[in-house]
Amino acid sequence: MTHKTSNTICILGGGGFVGHHLVALLVKRGYRVIVPTRRRESVKDLAVMPGVDVVEGNIHDPVILKGLLHGVDAVINLVGLLHETAAGQMDARRVERGTFQYAHVELPRKIAQACFAADVPRLIHMSALGADPVSHSAYQRSKAAGEDVMHEAQKHLDVTIFRPSVIFGPGDSFLSLFANLLRISPVIPLAGAHARFQPVFVGDVARAFADALEQPRTIGHTYNLCGPRVYTLAELIQLTARELGLRRWIIPLGPTASYWFARLMEFKPGAKIMTRDNHYAMLTDNVCPREFRSSCTCNTALESVIGYLREQDPRRAYPQHRARARR
Repeated sequence: MTHKTSNTICILGGGGFVGHHLVALLVKRGYRVIVPTRRRESVKDLAVMPGVDVVEGNIHDPVILKGLLHGVDAVINLVGLLHETAAGQMDARRVERGTFQYAHVELPRKIAQACFAADVPRLIHMSALGADPVSHSAYQRSKAAGEDVMHEAQKHLDVTIFRPSVIFGPGDSFLSLFANLLRISPVIPLAGAHARFQPVFVGDVARAFADALEQPRTIGHTYNLCGPRVYTLAELIQLTARELGLRRWIIPLGPTASYWFARLMEFKPGAKIMTRDNHYAMLTDNVCPREFRSSCTCNTALESVIGYLREQDPRRAYPQHRARARR
């Protein structure tokens, strides 16, 4: 297919963690960016950026999705779930919202079809390192199935797939979650303590996506995105505690205890810390092979930017709150 210079980019999932960083980078590079959302109020910080159009609409509706892509030069799909919020497949005819299948397989299929129908030539898709059709983890199996959808779409579209390791940076849901736990608990029972990760900085991930828009050589390829160093989960938690100036007792849990801890955490209300599917995913190291294809140099060291965890500490805002309250 003939490569086309892309000026108007639609980012699905643009209101999320990676999306915020990518939208800002593309605006800086002079692109016009469209960010669909169910509720405009939820991404009002993006709406005030010059060159950004926030459009309310249900991207899971094929008719609405096709309309959103009219006049668009490229689509970037960042939509993903870390935890399922529904029980699973309702029946053979309908997949329930909130499942990995719905977000990671059915939606990419709808996106590819809408791109073809709306004559959008370029599609960049976020998968995940560890995507594997035979994994014990439903998350990783669904990501692999989503990649299969993208491979099929390559018959008609210019597709690039990225497979990042866990992503860190301001606004993340990984180290920031553990930082919050460390602030409130002197003892941390740690499931999967010896699981290995190669975390990648969100700024490097955003740059890889943005660069791919300008690099025809990336079309038809799948790229792993990993940072410069491998850590165990225990090492990452210890590094986070040191950065926050906290002394904490971290108790590594074995495989059986990790499973039951994950099972227990599924009953916790609010944000999920751990699930059995996370436990299954951590049975395999989340690191890049020694010889792996990458479209960018993702060399930002975690230690060089981890200060963002202190800046996100809610205690840093207490003096301002007290001043406003005149206390």
